[in-house]
Amino acid sequence: MKLDMNRAWTDALNLIKSNMGVVTVVAGVFFFLPYLAFALLMPEAANFTMEPNSDDPAAALEQLTAVYADIWWIMLLLVIAQTVGTLALLALLRANNRPTVGEAIAVGAIGFLTSIAATIIFYVGAGIVGGLLMGIAITSQITALAVIAGIVLFVVFIYLAVKFSLLAPIIAIDKVYNPLTALLRSWRLTKGNSVRLFLFYLLLFIALAVVSAVIGLIVMLVFGLMGEEVMLVGSGLVNSAVNAVIIVLMLGILAAIHRQLAGPDVATMSETFE
Repeated sequence: MKLDMNRAWTDALNLIKSNMGVVTVVAGVFFFLPYLAFALLMPEAANFTMEPNSDDPAAALEQLTAVYADIWWIMLLLVIAQTVGTLALLALLRANNRPTVGEAIAVGAIGFLTSIAATIIFYVGAGIVGGLLMGIAITSQITALAVIAGIVLFVVFIYLAVKFSLLAPIIAIDKVYNPLTALLRSWRLTKGNSVRLFLFYLLLFIALAVVSAVIGLIVMLVFGLMGEEVMLVGSGLVNSAVNAVIIVLMLGILAAIHRQLAGPDVATMSETFE
């Protein structure tokens, strides 16, 4: 089946609209509030910028490490909250047999380890293979070969990211809790639509980046004149809300794409023939 991007966009908006109440609750708990707390309590980390000497990779890495060394456990909690929240939202955005908020959060908690394991498999596998190939290219001491290898590996990484982009919906909606099975299912569902998906994701990324940049500029102009404390609170509230809205929109799109490529679920088919 060829992906219909217009239909995916429309379905995403309909899924979000029809579940607005529960989606708002989950997005607020797992995305808005954690990001707001992080922005208000640790503004240095949330608004981290490199010093002028950041053109030195070693200095930049040392600076980044120093900023996050003492708050690694907070970052870990954020990762857990956002992963569970992502899966819970996707469970709520399924087309049929929608769970309650409690059941959706349970789905997120159960699928958490699967999501982490699958992500590790992807990044470790890509890192090992890519590292070996890049190492061989660098060892050859042929600059052109190293540059070409870097470009090819980047393209391959983007391709793999697109192929595995339906991992979260497969875990949350299909309830596939074997990480390898989930990765393989995502690969199969995206077959024949990789280019369309890449273009769809790219257009969305550009549009959302522009909107976020404009909102960020407006926030700086409005709150920047009211003092540092007002700027901190105001920007934290707005940025947290924008972050939550963007995540909900992206998850709605993933749910719609999964629905379109996977077809009706088992429950829906059984209801059709009863």
